[in-house]
Parts: sequence; C-alpha cells; structure tokens
Amino acid sequence: MSIDEAAEDEVIATLSDYLDGALPPARRAEVETELAMNADWRRIHGELVETREAMSGLMKARAPESFTQDVTSTINKRSAGRFFGRRTLGDRVPFGVLLIVALIALGVIAALLHSSATGTIKP
Repeated sequence: MSIDEAAEDEVIATLSDYLDGALPPARRAEVETELAMNADWRRIHGELVETREAMSGLMKARAPESFTQDVTSTINKRSAGRFFGRRTLGDRVPFGVLLIVALIALGVIAALLHSSATGTIKP
C-alpha cells in the first residue's frame, strides 16, 4: 500500500526532523518502529539520506576573501567602465569634508543675510 502525496509530505517532514535529531524520544521510537515495518518510510528515509549526503559537500566551500573585489574588477574591465566605473562625489570625497564645506557655506549665507539691509535674520 502506497501513501498519498499529503501523507508523504508529512512523512518527509517527520523523517527530516528524525535525521536532525529534533524529535522527542517517544516520537523517535515511533519513527523507528515505522522504519522497521513500513517500506514507504524506508524508501523516503533512504532518499533523504542520499540527498543529505549529496548536499553535504556543497556547504563546505567558501568564497575567497577577495571574491567581491575580483568580480567587481572583472566586470569593470569587461564592460569598459560602464559598470562600477563612475563614482559619486560622496565616494571620492570623505563625508567629514563635505560636512565642513556645507557648514562653512551655511555660515557665509547667514553672515550675508545678517549684514544685508533686506536680510530677514537681522532683529
């Protein structure tokens, strides 16, 4: 007797928790009993174990430290500077320098308004 699709999804979830060791001891014993007696459970269990073994090697590889910089420079070279080529003013000049220039400009504007005969800052 084969199980239907909805029941198979539930069996997959249960066996996944079983393989992760996330089941309480009583439920774990029930699953082991089902594995011993039910061919569908054994088939699904085998498929899950196979999939996990195949996927285990994929999670071990890590990108090198300079991966992002290497990819960016390759794209920049191949696109002749169309991507990542132009940098904005904020990228070229530090934020602190821009802030100081803005404060000086505001100070100059305030002084001009204060000294003006038509300025609105004068009491």
